[in-house]
Amino acid sequence: PLAHCALALLGEGPVRVDSGDIQDAGDALSAAGIEPLVLREKEGLALINGTDGMLGMLCLAITDLREAAKVADIATAMTVEGLLGTLAVFADDLQQLRPHPGQAASAANIRAMAEGSKILEAAFEDFKKTQVQDAYSVRCAPQVAGGFRDTIEHTALVAQRELASAVDNPVVALDGRVTSNGNFHGAPVAYALDFLAVVAADLASISERRSDRFLDVARNRGLNAFLADDPGVDSGHMIAQYTQAGIVSELKRLATPASVDSIPSSAMQEDHVSMGWAAGRKLRKSVDGLQRVLAIEVLTAARAIDQRTEGDTAQAAAGTAAAINALRKVTPGPGPDRFLAPEIEEAVQLVQSGVLIEEVEGSIGKLL
Repeated sequence: PLAHCALALLGEGPVRVDSGDIQDAGDALSAAGIEPLVLREKEGLALINGTDGMLGMLCLAITDLREAAKVADIATAMTVEGLLGTLAVFADDLQQLRPHPGQAASAANIRAMAEGSKILEAAFEDFKKTQVQDAYSVRCAPQVAGGFRDTIEHTALVAQRELASAVDNPVVALDGRVTSNGNFHGAPVAYALDFLAVVAADLASISERRSDRFLDVARNRGLNAFLADDPGVDSGHMIAQYTQAGIVSELKRLATPASVDSIPSSAMQEDHVSMGWAAGRKLRKSVDGLQRVLAIEVLTAARAIDQRTEGDTAQAAAGTAAAINALRKVTPGPGPDRFLAPEIEEAVQLVQSGVLIEEVEGSIGKLL
């Protein structure tokens, strides 16, 4: 795969430009004001024999997944509020009993998001009388999202080391000798890519479970069945959860590691490879799927909170109100059944563009 990228740098072969059209690489480089690369000794081999492509995909995924971690905390806080849950389990002293840094950060974000909620204050006494504790998908959200965060930071350390590495073969050593080595093998990067696909699938899974609770009258604490405007007639958000379920099932399949698969080539000389490119390509699908699942949870929780407050976001916490207000700029509030796909796509764009996080942080300050 690196050979295809290197060819484009030389101004040869086809490339896809911003418009999506396929053009000759030389023409595309010229239009962009980029001079084609002229190779010198050893540079051709360095461009096509290494981990640069999979490393690039890892760096992009880390950036997107760090944002997804914040979105997961935003969605969780909205769900706690929408389900009339309790914030007590997210107390900092409880998190410090198990001092994983990602867990503490996630819990802190949830507390900041839901702080000052009149909805939760009004429901607190009833919660103590009728609820023993929230379900795992709500109560254990920082543990799952925290593990997700810590896995990202492990992979970021891998990426940092790889960015400082010489990974071509042969290599010119510091003493000037040219020697064969195995630093081009992509195993460390491939493992990191696969790790991220696993945790992306699990974070999406717990998000879908939280969303599902809103739809069941036995578990949603007084909301309409399926969050329907007219229960028994309208479908509400039933199909939105179907969408989540379908995506999560795909993410579970994408979580199967690519790095354990290797087919020998080159007359058995290249008899074990990392499959890091395959891991990177499927991770990109996982990132997209996770963003969509989280966006649907935000959309669903916002509808639930609006139903409880009849659209009066002043009753919600400042953080959750900011998220709902951002959503309501591009989607309508509760009402009769309608085609949900455009609303889901608008929510996805809020997540992928970073606007949802910007709106929330503009209200309550930076999330961790």
